[in-house]
Formats: sequence, C-alpha cells, structure tokens
Amino acid sequence: MDSGDQRRANAHKESLMMKAYVLGAGLMIGAAFSPLTADADDASDGYLVYNDMCATCHGKDMMNPGLAFDLRKFPTDDKARFVTSVNKGKGTGMPPWEGKLSAEEIDLLWAYVKSGG
Repeated sequence: MDSGDQRRANAHKESLMMKAYVLGAGLMIGAAFSPLTADADDASDGYLVYNDMCATCHGKDMMNPGLAFDLRKFPTDDKARFVTSVNKGKGTGMPPWEGKLSAEEIDLLWAYVKSGG
C-alpha cells in the first residue's frame, strides 16, 4: 500500500470512528432518513482530507492565516473552477495536485469547501 492509499485508509477509518461517536452520542438521530446526510458525510470526510493536505497553507478549519486564498470566499457554484485550481495549481503559490489527489478526494474537498468549514 503506498502512502496515498494508507492516508486515505486512515482518513476513512477516522471518519467512520467520528460518525460512530456522533451517532452514539445521539446527535444525528434520524439522519439516515435525511437527504442532507450524504452531503454532511462528504463534508466530514472532506474535512479530513483538507486537514491532511490543505490546512498547512489554507489554515485550520479554512481560517486563512494569510498565506493563501481564503477558501471560505470561494464561489460555491463553481466546482469546475475549484477542480481545475486543485489539479493545475494557481500561479506560484499553489502547486498542482493532479496525480496526488484522487477525483474522489477532490470531490470530498469540494463538499467541505461548500460547507463553509
């Protein structure tokens, strides 16, 4: 298993543990019947990917330390721009992540960014 696979496996395991904790605490009673569950799950999983890959520059919980674009201000109706920016990079400040992040990881990041943190 390469480091990317291991990172994804660890993130998935941590996500499942977090979901089990939340369900056990009774905070999501009835969430299985909510159409918002998938989006919330994706944002939760995206949070894990974000903290692993993006937080160094974009800040913990998207609280920008002034080093990079403030993702809380990213237009939530422009996924194509987000995907292109992640894959191809932006200027000299953001490296391209194409080949380092899977399409699924980028979708999870998008769900997290759309959630506003």
